[in-house]
Amino acid sequence: MTQGFFPILFILPRGLADAVLASGLIARLHHEIPHARFTLVADAASAPLLVDTPGLEEVIVQDGTGFGAWLPLWRSARRRRWGLVADLRGSSLHRVLNTRRRAILRPSRYANHRLVELAAALKLEDEPPAPHIFLAPETRAEAAAITAGDGPILALAPGADWVGKAWPAERYAQLAIRLLGAGGPLAGGRLMVLGGPQDVALAHALRHVTPKDRFIDLVGKADLLTAQACLAHARLFVGNEGGLTQMAAAAGAPTLALFGPSDEALISPWGEAARVVRGPRSFEQIRQQDPGLNQTLCHMMDLTLDTVVQAAYDLLAQTEASHGRDL
Repeated sequence: MTQGFFPILFILPRGLADAVLASGLIARLHHEIPHARFTLVADAASAPLLVDTPGLEEVIVQDGTGFGAWLPLWRSARRRRWGLVADLRGSSLHRVLNTRRRAILRPSRYANHRLVELAAALKLEDEPPAPHIFLAPETRAEAAAITAGDGPILALAPGADWVGKAWPAERYAQLAIRLLGAGGPLAGGRLMVLGGPQDVALAHALRHVTPKDRFIDLVGKADLLTAQACLAHARLFVGNEGGLTQMAAAAGAPTLALFGPSDEALISPWGEAARVVRGPRSFEQIRQQDPGLNQTLCHMMDLTLDTVVQAAYDLLAQTEASHGRDL
């Protein structure tokens, strides 16, 4: 172990949403362990979110699941003596590494909120740390320049990793019109749309909602850290269940998560200003109709526009004292 340093090998769970939920654990270690130095292991989807972490030595991308996929990491990690190996994928890698401490995610039935289960690996389940994404000053400055302007920002993320979780794009457009139009709670505001390259068509569907100079298009254009910093400027975020919605809550934006074939008791966004809205069917009722959750049908059609508009109005009112200003 390097003199004066405390090297930590931290293996994040797969998927952007889970990586965001786990981010607070890294922040806790940073604040509580002097001279911590991090080697972070993440999948390709979430690795870019980690590059501003203080004390970072390396971000290693690891997407595979078989022995061969883990072999390069083992060859690299076995040469060091670690202060802590934290493995939130529950692999057996820690058994063949030289480390003073181990924090391993144990198999479970996924009975608690995902953040609570992740925190249990470090024995922090009683007070799980809220997600926290580190942002460098230059990242914040870039986001401030992107979001500069008059009027509150409505942020939308209409994309989803599965058609079953996707609220229709035309309803996102109607929602924006209701909130940003004359008489709406965000009248005169701006629309910011987020997503990956695969969501470009969805962004085009929202361009007509507001004038060009009040439209902030980040779809396929902003890296994850810039998007995270921009989300901190949003007066309201609305998105399908997924990674961007977890990012919005982590950024402190009032976050309205649209749920259908996902269990909000287990993976709702974590934050004081985060809320969940769903249609008339519970997750269990949807599961009964689509047991494997693998049919190519949308389970979000019964979540009406009026339901989401009312939830947005309620969240805006509830957060007026803390967020009711142009950021």
